[in-house]
Amino acid sequence: MQLLGIDIGSSSVKVAVIEGETGQCIASAQHPLVEMEIEAPLAGWAEQQPIKWYEHLKEAMKLVLASDKISAKKIGAIGISYQMHGLVVVDENNNPLRPSIIWCDSRATQLGSKAQTDLGSDWCLSHLLNSPGNFTASKLAWVKQNEPEVYAKTVKFMLPGDYIAMKLTGEITTTVSGLSEGILWDFKDNKLSDELLNYYQLSSSKVAEIVPTFGDQGKLTAQAASELGLAQGIPVTYRAGDQPNNAFSLNVLNPGEVAATAGTSGVVYAISNKVTTDSLSRVNSFAHVNHQIDQPRLGVLLCINGTGIQYSWMKREIGKNQLGYAELNEKAAMVAPGSDGLLVYPFGNGAERVLGNKNPGSNITGINFNIHHEGHLFRAAQEGIAFSFKYGMEVMNEMGIDTKLIRAGSANLFLSPLFRKTLASITGATIELYNTDGAIGAARGAGVGVGFYKNFEEAFVGFDRSNVTEPIEQLKTQLEDVYDAWKTGLTNMLNAK
Repeated sequence: MQLLGIDIGSSSVKVAVIEGETGQCIASAQHPLVEMEIEAPLAGWAEQQPIKWYEHLKEAMKLVLASDKISAKKIGAIGISYQMHGLVVVDENNNPLRPSIIWCDSRATQLGSKAQTDLGSDWCLSHLLNSPGNFTASKLAWVKQNEPEVYAKTVKFMLPGDYIAMKLTGEITTTVSGLSEGILWDFKDNKLSDELLNYYQLSSSKVAEIVPTFGDQGKLTAQAASELGLAQGIPVTYRAGDQPNNAFSLNVLNPGEVAATAGTSGVVYAISNKVTTDSLSRVNSFAHVNHQIDQPRLGVLLCINGTGIQYSWMKREIGKNQLGYAELNEKAAMVAPGSDGLLVYPFGNGAERVLGNKNPGSNITGINFNIHHEGHLFRAAQEGIAFSFKYGMEVMNEMGIDTKLIRAGSANLFLSPLFRKTLASITGATIELYNTDGAIGAARGAGVGVGFYKNFEEAFVGFDRSNVTEPIEQLKTQLEDVYDAWKTGLTNMLNAK
Protein backbone atom coordinates (compact mmCIF):
# COMPACT_ATOMS: atom_id res chain seq x y z
CA MET A 1 0.00 0.00 0.00
CA GLN A 2 1.13 3.54 -0.75
CA LEU A 3 0.30 6.27 1.78
CA LEU A 4 -0.19 9.96 1.02
CA GLY A 5 0.78 12.75 3.40
CA ILE A 6 -0.25 16.40 2.97
CA ASP A 7 1.38 19.26 4.87
CA ILE A 8 -0.38 22.64 4.67
CA GLY A 9 2.18 25.23 5.74
CA SER A 10 2.12 28.99 5.64
CA SER A 11 5.09 28.97 3.24
CA SER A 12 4.09 26.13 0.93
CA VAL A 13 2.00 23.00 0.58
CA LYS A 14 4.01 19.77 0.60
CA VAL A 15 2.92 16.27 -0.32
CA ALA A 16 4.74 12.97 0.04
CA VAL A 17 3.95 9.37 -0.85
CA ILE A 18 5.63 6.58 1.10
CA GLU A 19 5.74 2.85 0.46
CA GLY A 20 3.95 1.44 3.47
CA GLU A 21 5.99 -1.77 3.70
CA THR A 22 9.38 -0.02 3.80
CA GLY A 23 8.45 3.43 5.10
CA GLN A 24 10.54 4.95 2.31
CA CYS A 25 9.44 8.16 0.62
CA ILE A 26 9.06 7.38 -3.10
CA ALA A 27 7.90 10.81 -4.27
CA SER A 28 7.45 14.28 -2.82
CA ALA A 29 6.78 17.81 -4.04
CA GLN A 30 5.84 21.24 -2.84
CA HIS A 31 4.01 24.18 -4.31
CA PRO A 32 4.64 27.04 -4.77
CA LEU A 33 8.41 26.91 -5.20
CA VAL A 34 8.63 30.39 -3.68
CA GLU A 35 7.01 31.22 -0.35
CA MET A 36 3.25 31.75 -0.28
CA GLU A 37 2.15 35.30 0.31
CA ILE A 38 1.01 36.30 3.78
CA GLU A 39 -1.30 39.30 3.57
CA ALA A 40 -1.00 41.96 6.28
CA PRO A 41 -3.82 44.53 5.85
CA LEU A 42 -2.78 46.14 9.16
CA ALA A 43 0.28 45.92 11.41
CA GLY A 44 0.21 42.70 13.43
CA TRP A 45 -2.25 41.00 11.06
CA ALA A 46 -1.50 37.91 9.00
CA GLU A 47 -3.98 36.33 6.60
CA GLN A 48 -4.08 33.79 3.77
CA GLN A 49 -6.82 32.73 1.38
CA PRO A 50 -7.88 29.15 2.27
CA ILE A 51 -8.74 28.27 -1.34
CA LYS A 52 -5.12 28.97 -2.28
CA TRP A 53 -3.96 26.16 0.03
CA TYR A 54 -6.16 23.77 -1.94
CA GLU A 55 -5.01 25.16 -5.29
CA HIS A 56 -1.38 24.65 -4.28
CA LEU A 57 -2.28 21.14 -3.10
CA LYS A 58 -3.62 20.34 -6.57
CA GLU A 59 -0.43 21.59 -8.21
CA ALA A 60 1.79 19.65 -5.78
CA MET A 61 -0.23 16.49 -6.51
CA LYS A 62 0.37 16.92 -10.24
CA LEU A 63 4.11 16.99 -9.59
CA VAL A 64 4.01 13.88 -7.39
CA LEU A 65 1.79 11.88 -9.73
CA ALA A 66 4.21 12.57 -12.57
CA SER A 67 6.56 10.06 -10.91
CA ASP A 68 6.41 6.59 -12.46
CA LYS A 69 6.78 5.14 -8.94
CA ILE A 70 3.34 6.37 -7.94
CA SER A 71 0.08 4.63 -8.71
CA ALA A 72 -3.05 6.56 -7.77
CA LYS A 73 -4.83 3.21 -7.39
CA LYS A 74 -2.32 2.00 -4.79
CA ILE A 75 -2.78 4.95 -2.42
CA GLY A 76 -4.72 3.50 0.48
CA ALA A 77 -4.99 6.37 2.97
CA ILE A 78 -4.41 10.10 3.36
CA GLY A 79 -2.97 12.01 6.32
CA ILE A 80 -3.04 15.77 6.85
CA SER A 81 -0.66 18.08 8.72
CA TYR A 82 -1.42 21.78 8.91
CA GLN A 83 -0.34 25.16 10.27
CA MET A 84 -1.73 25.48 13.79
CA HIS A 85 -3.99 28.04 15.48
CA GLY A 86 -5.52 29.48 12.31
CA LEU A 87 -9.19 30.32 11.82
CA VAL A 88 -11.35 29.53 8.79
CA VAL A 89 -15.05 30.45 8.81
CA VAL A 90 -17.43 29.09 6.17
CA ASP A 91 -21.02 29.71 5.11
CA GLU A 92 -23.83 27.24 4.45
CA ASN A 93 -22.19 26.26 1.15
CA ASN A 94 -18.83 25.59 2.84
CA ASN A 95 -17.29 28.67 1.21
CA PRO A 96 -14.85 30.79 3.26
CA LEU A 97 -16.42 34.08 4.36
CA ARG A 98 -13.10 35.90 4.84
CA PRO A 99 -9.38 35.17 4.59
CA SER A 100 -8.00 32.82 7.22
CA ILE A 101 -6.53 34.57 10.26
CA ILE A 102 -3.36 32.50 10.57
CA TRP A 103 -1.06 31.50 13.41
CA CYS A 104 1.20 34.57 13.51
CA ASP A 105 -1.65 37.11 13.48
CA SER A 106 -1.71 39.00 16.78
CA ARG A 107 -4.94 41.02 16.55
CA ALA A 108 -6.76 38.97 19.21
CA THR A 109 -4.03 39.21 21.86
CA GLN A 110 -5.83 41.76 24.03
CA LEU A 111 -9.10 39.82 23.85
CA GLY A 112 -7.34 36.69 25.08
CA SER A 113 -5.57 38.55 27.87
CA LYS A 114 -8.85 40.05 29.07
CA ALA A 115 -10.50 36.62 28.96
CA GLN A 116 -7.75 35.23 31.18
CA THR A 117 -8.27 38.05 33.67
CA ASP A 118 -12.07 37.73 33.69
CA LEU A 119 -12.19 33.93 33.83
CA GLY A 120 -9.29 33.79 36.26
CA SER A 121 -5.75 32.68 35.54
CA ASP A 122 -6.05 29.66 37.84
CA TRP A 123 -9.22 28.49 36.07
CA CYS A 124 -7.65 28.94 32.61
CA LEU A 125 -4.51 27.01 33.54
CA SER A 126 -6.32 24.18 35.32
CA HIS A 127 -8.98 23.70 32.62
CA LEU A 128 -7.50 24.98 29.35
CA LEU A 129 -3.80 24.59 30.33
CA ASN A 130 -3.21 28.00 28.74
CA SER A 131 -4.38 31.55 28.56
CA PRO A 132 -6.98 31.95 25.77
CA GLY A 133 -4.27 34.22 24.37
CA ASN A 134 -4.02 34.75 20.66
CA PHE A 135 -5.44 31.36 19.71
CA THR A 136 -8.31 30.25 17.48
CA ALA A 137 -11.13 30.85 19.97
CA SER A 138 -9.95 34.42 20.56
CA LYS A 139 -9.63 35.00 16.82
CA LEU A 140 -13.25 33.91 16.34
CA ALA A 141 -14.26 36.26 19.16
CA TRP A 142 -12.46 39.05 17.29
CA VAL A 143 -14.50 38.27 14.17
CA LYS A 144 -17.71 38.35 16.21
CA GLN A 145 -16.83 41.73 17.70
CA ASN A 146 -15.41 43.41 14.61
CA GLU A 147 -17.13 41.67 11.70
CA PRO A 148 -20.57 40.75 13.09
CA GLU A 149 -22.02 40.28 9.61
CA VAL A 150 -19.36 37.64 8.89
CA TYR A 151 -19.98 35.87 12.19
CA ALA A 152 -23.74 35.86 11.55
CA LYS A 153 -23.19 34.04 8.25
CA THR A 154 -20.70 31.59 9.77
CA VAL A 155 -22.12 28.08 9.88
CA LYS A 156 -18.89 26.42 11.05
CA PHE A 157 -15.43 27.53 12.03
CA MET A 158 -12.39 25.38 11.46
CA LEU A 159 -8.65 25.08 11.72
CA PRO A 160 -6.70 25.08 8.44
CA GLY A 161 -6.39 21.29 8.43
CA ASP A 162 -10.11 20.91 9.04
CA TYR A 163 -10.73 23.04 5.96
CA ILE A 164 -8.51 20.84 3.77
CA ALA A 165 -10.17 17.71 5.16
CA MET A 166 -13.53 19.28 4.26
CA LYS A 167 -12.33 19.95 0.69
CA LEU A 168 -11.29 16.29 0.42
CA THR A 169 -14.28 14.60 2.08
CA GLY A 170 -17.11 17.12 2.03
CA GLU A 171 -17.42 16.67 5.81
CA ILE A 172 -16.68 19.33 8.46
CA THR A 173 -14.85 17.68 11.34
CA THR A 174 -12.10 18.38 13.85
CA THR A 175 -10.14 16.55 16.55
CA VAL A 176 -9.54 16.88 20.30
CA SER A 177 -5.93 17.76 19.55
CA GLY A 178 -7.15 20.47 17.18
CA LEU A 179 -9.66 21.86 19.66
CA SER A 180 -6.94 21.97 22.31
CA GLU A 181 -4.67 24.04 20.04
CA GLY A 182 -7.54 26.48 19.59
CA ILE A 183 -7.89 26.60 23.43
CA LEU A 184 -11.36 25.13 23.17
CA TRP A 185 -10.82 21.88 25.07
CA ASP A 186 -11.38 21.53 28.82
CA PHE A 187 -8.77 19.05 30.07
CA LYS A 188 -10.17 18.93 33.59
CA ASP A 189 -13.68 17.97 32.48
CA ASN A 190 -12.59 16.27 29.20
CA LYS A 191 -15.05 18.11 26.98
CA LEU A 192 -15.52 21.12 24.76
CA SER A 193 -15.11 24.23 26.91
CA ASP A 194 -18.63 25.60 27.19
CA GLU A 195 -17.32 28.14 29.71
CA LEU A 196 -14.97 29.78 27.22
CA LEU A 197 -17.58 29.68 24.44
CA ASN A 198 -20.13 31.28 26.76
CA TYR A 199 -17.65 33.93 27.87
CA TYR A 200 -16.99 34.92 24.27
CA GLN A 201 -20.71 34.43 23.41
CA LEU A 202 -19.81 31.97 20.69
CA SER A 203 -22.34 29.38 19.59
CA SER A 204 -21.31 25.75 20.14
CA SER A 205 -23.33 24.86 17.01
CA LYS A 206 -20.51 26.42 14.99
CA VAL A 207 -17.99 23.84 16.32
CA ALA A 208 -17.20 21.00 13.94
CA GLU A 209 -17.95 17.34 14.74
CA ILE A 210 -15.12 15.61 16.64
CA VAL A 211 -13.36 12.64 15.00
CA PRO A 212 -10.32 10.62 16.19
CA THR A 213 -6.84 11.84 15.34
CA PHE A 214 -6.11 8.36 13.96
CA GLY A 215 -9.11 6.73 12.27
CA ASP A 216 -11.93 7.32 9.82
CA GLN A 217 -12.30 11.03 9.06
CA GLY A 218 -14.24 10.71 5.80
CA LYS A 219 -13.55 9.54 2.27
CA LEU A 220 -12.35 11.31 -0.86
CA THR A 221 -15.30 12.65 -2.84
CA ALA A 222 -15.66 12.19 -6.58
CA GLN A 223 -14.98 15.90 -7.13
CA ALA A 224 -11.84 15.98 -4.97
CA ALA A 225 -10.59 12.75 -6.56
CA SER A 226 -10.98 14.26 -10.02
CA GLU A 227 -9.24 17.50 -9.02
CA LEU A 228 -6.32 15.71 -7.33
CA GLY A 229 -5.91 12.85 -9.81
CA LEU A 230 -6.73 10.23 -7.19
CA ALA A 231 -9.29 7.46 -6.79
CA GLN A 232 -12.64 8.22 -5.21
CA GLY A 233 -13.21 6.76 -1.75
CA ILE A 234 -9.66 6.88 -0.36
CA PRO A 235 -10.07 7.39 3.40
CA VAL A 236 -8.61 10.34 5.30
CA THR A 237 -7.33 8.64 8.46
CA TYR A 238 -5.04 11.10 10.26
CA ARG A 239 -4.95 14.80 11.03
CA ALA A 240 -2.74 16.91 13.29
CA GLY A 241 -1.31 20.40 13.63
CA ASP A 242 2.16 20.88 12.23
CA GLN A 243 4.01 20.74 15.54
CA PRO A 244 2.28 17.66 17.02
CA ASN A 245 2.72 16.08 13.59
CA ASN A 246 6.38 17.10 13.41
CA ALA A 247 6.88 15.40 16.77
CA PHE A 248 5.03 12.32 15.51
CA SER A 249 7.13 12.28 12.32
CA LEU A 250 10.23 12.16 14.57
CA ASN A 251 8.78 9.32 16.69
CA VAL A 252 8.44 11.67 19.66
CA LEU A 253 5.50 10.20 21.55
CA ASN A 254 6.57 9.61 25.14
CA PRO A 255 7.53 11.68 28.20
CA GLY A 256 11.06 13.06 28.04
CA GLU A 257 11.20 13.09 24.24
CA VAL A 258 11.64 16.44 22.46
CA ALA A 259 11.13 17.53 18.85
CA ALA A 260 12.24 20.78 17.26
CA THR A 261 11.85 22.63 14.00
CA ALA A 262 13.20 25.89 12.64
CA GLY A 263 11.15 26.77 9.59
CA THR A 264 9.26 30.05 9.29
CA SER A 265 8.83 29.83 13.05
CA GLY A 266 11.00 27.92 15.52
CA VAL A 267 9.52 25.35 17.85
CA VAL A 268 10.62 23.09 20.67
CA TYR A 269 7.93 20.53 21.51
CA ALA A 270 8.35 18.29 24.55
CA ILE A 271 6.12 15.41 25.66
CA SER A 272 4.78 15.20 29.22
CA ASN A 273 2.44 12.71 30.87
CA LYS A 274 1.42 15.26 33.49
CA VAL A 275 -0.75 18.36 33.35
CA THR A 276 2.11 20.80 32.97
CA THR A 277 1.56 24.54 32.72
CA ASP A 278 3.54 27.74 32.88
CA SER A 279 1.90 30.32 35.13
CA LEU A 280 2.67 33.05 32.58
CA SER A 281 1.63 30.96 29.54
CA ARG A 282 4.97 31.61 27.88
CA VAL A 283 4.93 28.02 26.65
CA ASN A 284 1.72 26.16 25.90
CA SER A 285 0.37 22.66 26.47
CA PHE A 286 -1.84 20.83 23.97
CA ALA A 287 -3.20 17.34 23.51
CA HIS A 288 -0.59 15.33 21.62
CA VAL A 289 -1.59 12.98 18.80
CA ASN A 290 -1.61 9.97 21.15
CA HIS A 291 -3.32 11.72 24.07
CA GLN A 292 -5.89 9.62 25.92
CA ILE A 293 -7.96 10.48 28.97
CA ASP A 294 -6.53 7.49 30.86
CA GLN A 295 -3.03 7.93 29.43
CA PRO A 296 -2.28 11.65 29.07
CA ARG A 297 0.23 12.75 26.46
CA LEU A 298 0.62 16.51 26.34
CA GLY A 299 2.84 18.42 23.98
CA VAL A 300 4.46 21.41 25.70
CA LEU A 301 5.20 23.87 22.94
CA LEU A 302 7.70 26.70 22.82
CA CYS A 303 7.19 28.84 19.71
CA ILE A 304 9.43 31.61 18.40
CA ASN A 305 7.55 33.26 15.53
CA GLY A 306 10.51 34.86 13.81
CA THR A 307 13.24 32.26 13.13
CA GLY A 308 13.46 31.00 9.56
CA ILE A 309 11.54 34.02 8.34
CA GLN A 310 14.29 36.23 9.79
CA TYR A 311 16.98 34.22 8.02
CA SER A 312 15.06 34.38 4.73
CA TRP A 313 14.82 38.16 5.26
CA MET A 314 18.60 38.25 5.66
CA LYS A 315 18.98 36.23 2.44
CA ARG A 316 16.65 38.54 0.56
CA GLU A 317 17.58 41.97 1.94
CA ILE A 318 21.23 41.58 2.94
CA GLY A 319 22.26 38.95 0.41
CA LYS A 320 19.96 40.44 -2.25
CA ASN A 321 18.97 36.87 -3.20
CA GLN A 322 22.38 36.47 -4.81
CA LEU A 323 23.43 33.88 -2.24
CA GLY A 324 21.88 30.54 -1.38
CA TYR A 325 21.41 29.43 2.21
CA ALA A 326 24.51 27.22 2.03
CA GLU A 327 26.58 30.26 1.01
CA LEU A 328 25.09 32.32 3.84
CA ASN A 329 26.08 29.56 6.24
CA GLU A 330 29.62 29.47 4.86
CA LYS A 331 30.03 33.22 5.34
CA ALA A 332 28.62 32.95 8.87
CA ALA A 333 31.01 30.12 9.74
CA MET A 334 34.02 32.35 8.89
CA VAL A 335 33.10 34.70 11.76
CA ALA A 336 34.21 33.99 15.34
CA PRO A 337 31.63 32.84 17.93
CA GLY A 338 29.84 35.84 19.39
CA SER A 339 29.98 37.73 16.08
CA ASP A 340 32.39 40.31 17.53
CA GLY A 341 29.70 41.85 19.74
CA LEU A 342 26.91 41.96 17.15
CA LEU A 343 23.58 40.80 18.59
CA VAL A 344 20.42 39.96 16.65
CA TYR A 345 16.94 39.47 18.15
CA PRO A 346 14.59 37.44 15.89
CA PHE A 347 11.28 38.81 17.21
CA GLY A 348 9.95 40.45 14.05
CA ASN A 349 6.99 38.27 13.11
CA GLY A 350 4.21 39.29 15.49
CA ALA A 351 3.58 39.05 19.22
CA GLU A 352 5.64 36.36 20.93
CA ARG A 353 3.94 34.16 23.53
CA VAL A 354 7.28 33.37 25.18
CA LEU A 355 7.67 37.13 25.73
CA GLY A 356 4.27 37.52 27.39
CA ASN A 357 2.58 38.35 24.06
CA LYS A 358 4.79 41.39 23.64
CA ASN A 359 6.00 42.39 20.18
CA PRO A 360 9.40 44.09 20.51
CA GLY A 361 10.20 43.64 16.84
CA SER A 362 13.50 42.37 15.51
CA ASN A 363 16.55 44.30 16.65
CA ILE A 364 20.19 44.39 15.60
CA THR A 365 22.51 45.93 18.19
CA GLY A 366 26.22 46.53 18.62
CA ILE A 367 27.05 47.24 14.98
CA ASN A 368 30.61 48.49 14.48
CA PHE A 369 30.98 49.99 11.02
CA ASN A 370 34.72 49.31 11.00
CA ILE A 371 34.66 45.55 11.60
CA HIS A 372 31.22 44.13 10.91
CA HIS A 373 30.22 42.80 7.50
CA GLU A 374 27.48 40.59 6.08
CA GLY A 375 29.04 37.43 7.52
CA HIS A 376 28.68 38.89 11.01
CA LEU A 377 24.99 39.53 10.37
CA PHE A 378 24.44 35.99 9.14
CA ARG A 379 26.21 34.45 12.15
CA ALA A 380 24.59 36.77 14.68
CA ALA A 381 21.21 35.93 13.18
CA GLN A 382 21.79 32.19 13.71
CA GLU A 383 23.13 32.79 17.20
CA GLY A 384 20.14 34.99 18.04
CA ILE A 385 17.75 32.27 16.95
CA ALA A 386 19.63 29.69 19.04
CA PHE A 387 19.56 32.10 21.99
CA SER A 388 15.79 32.51 21.61
CA PHE A 389 15.43 28.71 21.78
CA LYS A 390 17.62 28.65 24.90
CA TYR A 391 15.52 31.43 26.48
CA GLY A 392 12.31 29.44 26.00
CA MET A 393 13.85 26.11 26.99
CA GLU A 394 14.81 27.65 30.32
CA VAL A 395 11.06 28.09 30.96
CA MET A 396 10.48 24.41 30.11
CA ASN A 397 13.30 23.37 32.42
CA GLU A 398 11.69 25.38 35.23
CA MET A 399 8.56 23.28 34.66
CA GLY A 400 10.56 20.08 35.19
CA ILE A 401 10.82 19.16 31.51
CA ASP A 402 14.11 17.62 30.39
CA THR A 403 15.51 18.97 27.12
CA LYS A 404 18.80 17.08 26.86
CA LEU A 405 17.96 15.27 23.61
CA ILE A 406 16.34 16.99 20.64
CA ARG A 407 15.18 15.30 17.44
CA ALA A 408 14.69 17.34 14.29
CA GLY A 409 14.17 16.83 10.58
CA SER A 410 17.00 17.46 8.13
CA ALA A 411 15.50 20.73 6.95
CA ASN A 412 15.54 24.51 7.26
CA LEU A 413 17.99 25.96 9.79
CA PHE A 414 18.88 22.49 11.08
CA LEU A 415 20.72 22.01 7.77
CA SER A 416 23.26 24.57 9.04
CA PRO A 417 26.12 22.90 10.98
CA LEU A 418 26.76 26.27 12.63
CA PHE A 419 23.21 26.52 13.93
CA ARG A 420 23.23 22.93 15.21
CA LYS A 421 26.56 23.40 17.02
CA THR A 422 25.45 26.71 18.49
CA LEU A 423 22.10 25.36 19.71
CA ALA A 424 23.57 22.13 21.08
CA SER A 425 26.39 23.92 22.91
CA ILE A 426 24.37 26.74 24.45
CA THR A 427 21.56 24.40 25.63
CA GLY A 428 23.63 21.32 26.46
CA ALA A 429 21.33 19.18 24.29
CA THR A 430 22.38 16.48 21.85
CA ILE A 431 20.67 17.01 18.49
CA GLU A 432 19.66 14.07 16.29
CA LEU A 433 18.58 14.63 12.69
CA TYR A 434 16.31 12.34 10.69
CA ASN A 435 15.39 12.31 7.02
CA THR A 436 11.74 13.03 7.49
CA ASP A 437 9.34 15.95 7.26
CA GLY A 438 5.75 16.85 8.02
CA ALA A 439 4.32 15.31 4.86
CA ILE A 440 6.15 12.01 5.44
CA GLY A 441 4.96 12.04 9.06
CA ALA A 442 1.37 12.61 7.92
CA ALA A 443 1.71 9.64 5.55
CA ARG A 444 2.91 7.42 8.42
CA GLY A 445 0.00 8.68 10.50
CA ALA A 446 -2.40 7.74 7.71
CA GLY A 447 -0.96 4.22 7.82
CA VAL A 448 -1.70 3.99 11.55
CA GLY A 449 -5.20 5.42 11.11
CA VAL A 450 -6.18 2.98 8.37
CA GLY A 451 -4.80 0.01 10.31
CA PHE A 452 -1.98 -0.79 7.89
CA TYR A 453 0.40 -0.37 10.83
CA LYS A 454 -0.78 -2.19 13.93
CA ASN A 455 1.08 0.12 16.31
CA PHE A 456 3.39 3.13 16.39
CA GLU A 457 6.49 0.93 16.40
CA GLU A 458 5.51 -0.57 13.04
CA ALA A 459 4.84 2.89 11.63
CA PHE A 460 8.51 3.83 11.92
CA VAL A 461 9.94 1.19 9.65
CA GLY A 462 12.73 2.79 7.61
CA PHE A 463 13.16 5.65 10.10
CA ASP A 464 16.89 6.37 10.02
CA ARG A 465 19.07 8.87 11.88
CA SER A 466 21.24 10.96 9.55
CA ASN A 467 23.29 13.14 11.90
CA VAL A 468 24.19 13.63 15.56
CA THR A 469 25.50 16.94 16.95
CA GLU A 470 26.90 16.90 20.48
CA PRO A 471 27.48 19.99 22.66
CA ILE A 472 30.98 21.45 22.36
CA GLU A 473 32.31 22.57 25.72
CA GLN A 474 34.70 25.18 24.27
CA LEU A 475 31.90 26.74 22.17
CA LYS A 476 29.60 26.74 25.19
CA THR A 477 32.23 28.66 27.17
CA GLN A 478 32.65 31.14 24.31
CA LEU A 479 28.92 31.76 24.05
CA GLU A 480 27.85 31.95 27.72
CA ASP A 481 28.74 35.62 28.17
CA VAL A 482 27.30 36.45 24.74
CA TYR A 483 24.00 34.83 25.71
CA ASP A 484 23.95 36.72 29.01
CA ALA A 485 24.44 40.00 27.12
CA TRP A 486 21.74 39.01 24.63
CA LYS A 487 19.34 38.14 27.46
CA THR A 488 20.04 41.41 29.28
CA GLY A 489 19.35 43.32 26.10
CA LEU A 490 16.07 41.48 25.64
CA THR A 491 15.02 42.26 29.21
CA ASN A 492 15.70 45.94 28.59
CA MET A 493 13.65 45.89 25.39
CA LEU A 494 10.69 44.25 27.12
CA ASN A 495 10.83 46.64 30.06
CA ALA A 496 10.76 49.57 27.63
CA LYS A 497 7.49 48.33 26.09
